[in-house]
Amino acid sequence: MSDIATARIAVRKTYKLYIGGAFPRSESGRSYVVTDHKGGFLANAALASRKDARDAVTAARKAFGGWSAATAYNRGQVLYRVAELLEGRRGQFVTEVRSAEGLTGRQAEAVVDAAIDRWVWYAGWADKLAQVRGATNPVAGPYFNFSLPEPTGVVAVIAPQASSLLGFVSVVAPAVVSGNTVVAVASERFPLPAVSLSEVLATSDVPGGVINVLTGRTEEIAPWLASHMDVNAIDLSGATGPLADDLAAAAAENLKRVVKPGDEDFAWRCCTNLLPTLPNRTAVGQVRLPRRATVAGGRLRHLPPVG
Repeated sequence: MSDIATARIAVRKTYKLYIGGAFPRSESGRSYVVTDHKGGFLANAALASRKDARDAVTAARKAFGGWSAATAYNRGQVLYRVAELLEGRRGQFVTEVRSAEGLTGRQAEAVVDAAIDRWVWYAGWADKLAQVRGATNPVAGPYFNFSLPEPTGVVAVIAPQASSLLGFVSVVAPAVVSGNTVVAVASERFPLPAVSLSEVLATSDVPGGVINVLTGRTEEIAPWLASHMDVNAIDLSGATGPLADDLAAAAAENLKRVVKPGDEDFAWRCCTNLLPTLPNRTAVGQVRLPRRATVAGGRLRHLPPVG
């Protein structure tokens, strides 16, 4: 009996895409090898194609109506539920982050804890965005004038390449907290924690299509998202150099909001992408708000006086 147990072959995990609440393989049937920080084999990840990117945008657009119409309180509850489930699988994520990025055990634990705390932090911001970003404007007439933040729409996110989990959460959570839906391209070199996070999303209360996760070659997938006419904004945190410039130029075709990568450190960026028009690193209490532009647009609403 002991010989049989010793000879057991581990079940290899299949890492797929996450589109519309489901886990399809790449439409092209392709995959690529993911290695650890020492070059050792970890897994085969799906190599997303143009068709997969288009399917993800379609799913995000379909989910946008319901997610943007949900109350801010409800969105906060949903994001908090993600943190709860992530906490329950903390050990798994510590192992994956440590293997991918070559961190020590303590460093990996700190990264995962920060990612969990980041979900909680944004969950708390869900019903406070309108208070901070909104305004009552003085007018010369018998009516009220309010500026209220509204979600931009479908946001394409190129996740940071060097941060497999914390960087991914840092650009995805702020986009969805205010009602946007997201198509995220995970780190090309370290995609596995992002795929495992999609399993958390699938078993949480996040509706299918609100967050879609693609893995593969950033230079292959990103141009299709940047030029897609049904994408309203793109975050280029994971694109640098000429690629970022090319994506920004493609995004101009339908006047997408474009956020180019900055010098902010994801270790402290616990509140990115909150307010689109605040100056860079504006202090609000003890919290820094780096300049991001994919969370919410604004609309003036004219309401008649009460009474």
